[in-house]
Amino acid sequence: MANAWRRDKPKALLSPKNILALSFFFLLFIFFFLYNRPPSNPNFTQTLKPQIYPIQPFNCFDSPQAYPVIASIVEGVKHPFLYSLSDFGNLPEKPHKNIVRVLKGKPFRKPDISVTIQELLEKFRSEGRDGIVIDVGANVGMATFAAAVMGFRVLAFEPVFENLQRICDGIFLNRVGDRVTVFEAAASDKHGNITFHKLVGRLDNSAVSATGAKLAFKSNEEVALQVTSIPLDKVLPQSESVLVLKIDVQGWEYHVLTGAKKLLSRKKGEAPYLIYEEDERLLQASNSSSKEIRDYLQSVGYNHCMQHGTDAHCTK
Repeated sequence: MANAWRRDKPKALLSPKNILALSFFFLLFIFFFLYNRPPSNPNFTQTLKPQIYPIQPFNCFDSPQAYPVIASIVEGVKHPFLYSLSDFGNLPEKPHKNIVRVLKGKPFRKPDISVTIQELLEKFRSEGRDGIVIDVGANVGMATFAAAVMGFRVLAFEPVFENLQRICDGIFLNRVGDRVTVFEAAASDKHGNITFHKLVGRLDNSAVSATGAKLAFKSNEEVALQVTSIPLDKVLPQSESVLVLKIDVQGWEYHVLTGAKKLLSRKKGEAPYLIYEEDERLLQASNSSSKEIRDYLQSVGYNHCMQHGTDAHCTK
């Protein structure tokens, strides 16, 4: 009985045995995805058009590889894809929920935005519409890869370097390097540099506004850095057809939208389907409001907006 405590001591979640299990399941998901899934898009691949952009796209081959890589397939989406985690949680005590899922042999939880993007693009395809997807605030690519594995071209904007590295992981794992162009930049209303606040441990909550970045995670360390900012109208040729514009930038949405006035002013049938995060607290932290955004959208012809959780979906 003297050593009974040793038998009852709880095992660490990230023990060597579990790490081996994690590696096994990761390889299993990769094998399943690459060799057993039917082609998502056997008869549809967009033709690439050579483009010269005012800022240089991010080069994944020149970027150092982030490690460790914890990636898996996403559950419950019609067109399967993988993405790589940039935040691991507090290891080993409280790992990210998706790490726990992988250790249990489960795929990553499906992000709502991934399902929404694929449903929209299937609808547009059935109507014979063609075009690209713009993902502003791409994070680790959950919207980007949902579109790219269906054969659609994507322009993704993400200012956080650690997230860009994970997008590069996803570009390789999903084999979509010919369909995804990534910019290390914050879409905004001016071309130049802007102070951006990175939230350590919660990179998905990083924001231009320091207040907005720490709104939900006050104890996390915040790091201020300078990033490139650019209006979407400067990047996008007028002749480029855009099906969907998705924006999730932690309260900076108004500035992104005003920097895309030409795109949003296109006539009905040519203007993109708009999805943007409409969180009043985050907007106020950036000296904006949902009313200001709705008024602006009406001025460029977006008269139909519906709320889906914290996201607004708008059309002409």
